[in-house]
Amino acid sequence: MKVKKGFMLREVAQNFVVVPVGKAAIDFNGIITLNDTGAFLWSQLLDDIEFAELKARLKKEYQVDDKTASIDIKNFLAELDQAKLIE
Repeated sequence: MKVKKGFMLREVAQNFVVVPVGKAAIDFNGIITLNDTGAFLWSQLLDDIEFAELKARLKKEYQVDDKTASIDIKNFLAELDQAKLIE
């Protein structure tokens, strides 16, 4: 899985936002605000990555347990899927 092309992560005034660019700006109105963990996950999803690898990277970066990492990733992916931002 990975995020769709046409969206860029930017840090603005110590906040992370995802903004549409190019054709995506026509189809998607608005911006998405992410916390540090969301920004980390987004950056990992720029390339095609499997769930297990994404979880391993999150656990290593934030020293969280397996259950917490799984829940956080599933919730994040569900929100991205609902907004049609992953493929």
